[in-house]
Amino acid sequence: MRAKKSYGQHFLINESLAGSIVQTALDVDPDLPVLEVGPGKGVLTKYLIESGREWKAVEADRDMIDYLYGNYDLNEGQIIPEDFLKVRLEDVFDKRPFILLGNFPYNISSQIVFKAMKYQDLISDIIGMFQKEMADRIIAPHGSKTYGAISVLNQVFYTGKTIFKVSPGSFNPPPKVQSSVIHLKRQLSLPERVQLSTFRTVVKGAFGQRRKMLRNTLKPFVKEKSLLESELFSKRPEQLSVEDFIQLTIDIQNQTE
Repeated sequence: MRAKKSYGQHFLINESLAGSIVQTALDVDPDLPVLEVGPGKGVLTKYLIESGREWKAVEADRDMIDYLYGNYDLNEGQIIPEDFLKVRLEDVFDKRPFILLGNFPYNISSQIVFKAMKYQDLISDIIGMFQKEMADRIIAPHGSKTYGAISVLNQVFYTGKTIFKVSPGSFNPPPKVQSSVIHLKRQLSLPERVQLSTFRTVVKGAFGQRRKMLRNTLKPFVKEKSLLESELFSKRPEQLSVEDFIQLTIDIQNQTE
């Protein structure tokens, strides 16, 4: 069965790597179920089955669903036939926390991360395959060229690291890019007094023109002009840590209350 470009499919064929990826997820917590995104032909799925761990998978491609049920011993309902971006994640394991796992379709990988952030109270860990460029952006430290809005918005909830670097030859068909598997572990969070919607607006506004100082890019959000003279507003967005962006949001919220 051929991969479909419309689903961003690149089937992982490196069995050793597949087993290691699943084992990383299983080692997180022996009591947490696993939700796999985009199982395709089941290269990760079969290791989940062998583990005996409670798991489910979300697959939008009906042909892949038929393939999985035809080639593996699955229970009815273990494969959720939907687009992951439309799934109510609180319903998957009856509001219980879980681990998110997958060889993520590259064409929606950033959207998967943004959705996971919204469900960070349920998703303890994310172990996922990404295009290397995207993986680097997600876990980039402040001060680096790849540090951007997705870095800050992810790292306010998750700390991340690269656990495997993957060459194109590990896939069929091989992608034209290098890939990485990263592990995102829930750790940080926004203080209760910080509104997530405001935080997102500030971060995205700051990186909208990343070469300019924040006193220029965030000027529309500032009513007290004296605030623009503070040290944080004299910097460019890549110079600010996640903690700095939290403080920036607090300053902006306080002066508009």
